Amino acid sequence: MLLITLVVMLDSPGSPFFVQERVGKDGRRFRMIKFRTMRCDHSDQEDRIFMQAYVRGELNGDIGERDALNKPMKKGEITRVGRFLRKASLDELPQLINIFKGEMSLVGPRPNVPWEVEFYSDWHHERLNVLPGLTGLAQIHGRSTISFDEIANYDIHYVRNANLRMDIAILLRTAGSVFTGNGAG
Repeated sequence: MLLITLVVMLDSPGSPFFVQERVGKDGRRFRMIKFRTMRCDHSDQEDRIFMQAYVRGELNGDIGERDALNKPMKKGEITRVGRFLRKASLDELPQLINIFKGEMSLVGPRPNVPWEVEFYSDWHHERLNVLPGLTGLAQIHGRSTISFDEIANYDIHYVRNANLRMDIAILLRTAGSVFTGNGAG
């Protein structure tokens, strides 16, 4: 992690970390940590509008200049090192700190930002019944290429059926997805 921090700092100006408020178990908010992969002058105003439409299911399957179906930013907004970190999922490593703090777990639904949760349908809220995870069922079934309703369905299936065997299977399949880069965005 120290080496990645240094490489991010050398690649572009700004903090090597991206810290953002997320919604966790039972709607509790926490500050999730990632390695910064975008230019520091990136504004999230367009991202908010895009992601709210994504959560509401109002987007078609065309990703255009974006990296993935559920990624609002355009390719030019991501740093050179950031592209590699995202493809290898190394940008997620600092979330181990969130896990040690008890805000996240290794496996569970990925946490959303508050302005996405505001647009949840009633049934989407069940995904908040467990700690959010570094990886989950949705990440091994398409990652950045599936609709929010599909993500929520995988997450709710996990919430209702979670067990150690499932967690181990998800972790093993995640390692395979990360290694091949399938669905990375």
